[in-house]
Amino acid sequence: SDKEPLLLIDELVRFSVDEQPARLQALRIDKGFGFDLHLLALDQADLDDDQRRRIYEGDTVMALGKGGDSIRVLAGIVDTNWVLEIGPLYQMNPYPLHWLLVIALMGLCFIGLVVYLLVRRLERRVLELEAAATQIAQGSLQTRVPTEGSDSVGRVAAAFNSMAEHLQRSLMIQRELVRAVSHELRTPVARLRFGLEMVSDATTPEARRKYMRGMDSDIQDLDKLVDEMLTYARLEQGAPTLNFQRVDLDALIDQVIAELAPLRADVRVSRGECLTSEEGEAAWVEAEPRYLHRAVQNLVSNAMRHAENEVRISYRLEAQQCRIDVDDDGPGVPEEAWEQIFTPFMRIDDSRTRASGGHGLGLSIVRRIIHWHEGRALIGRSASLGGACFSLS
Repeated sequence: SDKEPLLLIDELVRFSVDEQPARLQALRIDKGFGFDLHLLALDQADLDDDQRRRIYEGDTVMALGKGGDSIRVLAGIVDTNWVLEIGPLYQMNPYPLHWLLVIALMGLCFIGLVVYLLVRRLERRVLELEAAATQIAQGSLQTRVPTEGSDSVGRVAAAFNSMAEHLQRSLMIQRELVRAVSHELRTPVARLRFGLEMVSDATTPEARRKYMRGMDSDIQDLDKLVDEMLTYARLEQGAPTLNFQRVDLDALIDQVIAELAPLRADVRVSRGECLTSEEGEAAWVEAEPRYLHRAVQNLVSNAMRHAENEVRISYRLEAQQCRIDVDDDGPGVPEEAWEQIFTPFMRIDDSRTRASGGHGLGLSIVRRIIHWHEGRALIGRSASLGGACFSLS
């Protein structure tokens, strides 16, 4: 404190001039001062003339060190030529400037090392993305990149893998469609060629009309195949534009029955048990009307092709869920084929299905439509009719 030099001086003046240096060292050891104490002759002290004058007049002088980072406190001892010097005292920082520079340099090196390691890891992951993109461009569609962490690069990697899976799936479906379509086109084209030959060889108008009707049927078959292919490709390519509206389920079922019932007079298409959450309540659902109509129509058409005598449509509507069931009394679908039945161009019995006019795309279209409605298409055994039961939920 400011009083310490005065107290030391008061203690020293009690001794003779010759004893004062020894007494100062004893005080320094006994009191445990944390700074240096010196007795200097006034003419030996590093002071300017003004500071010497002030000490001579009895003042206490504070002087800055040469580096400007310390101070010295000097006070003259009365009736002697001695000056008590306390210090240097480091006010700002006890470390020398070169040590501060070394510490700062080490800190910068450490920060640089951390940044380098982070950038190196980021660069490695970006290079993995680049290599994977190159492999996919060269045709290796099964290539994936590791999704490490949830940072921006990890999210990009996850999006990249999703894109690669979608691309691989799209190309696989495209190849399957091309292969299956080429197979499907053979029969109607062959029948058309045969019909043309028979028309040219026909000798009576009645025979020509017969072959013309057959050719017209083949053209309708081709038209239906193309329509189903385009619909499936559009649904498989990505989310179609869905305009969700309130759909009257009862009216939809009645419309499907009216459209399809005349196609097979020997099969009765009827409504089954239709339940709502409250008795007498209208059966409204949120859906895309055109696509929902197509899905129900495809299920009923499929059931009619395999039914013996009856197809039954029923539904169960609750607050947050709707289930539509289409039952038939046909031979049903083997349990081991329940998943494959929704695969494009899949036929359980190829000859029978071909004879009944199916192309194997109707159920695939149903599953994609319900997928974009965030629902599921299921198959089981009909408990009421004994055949197959296809459900939309």
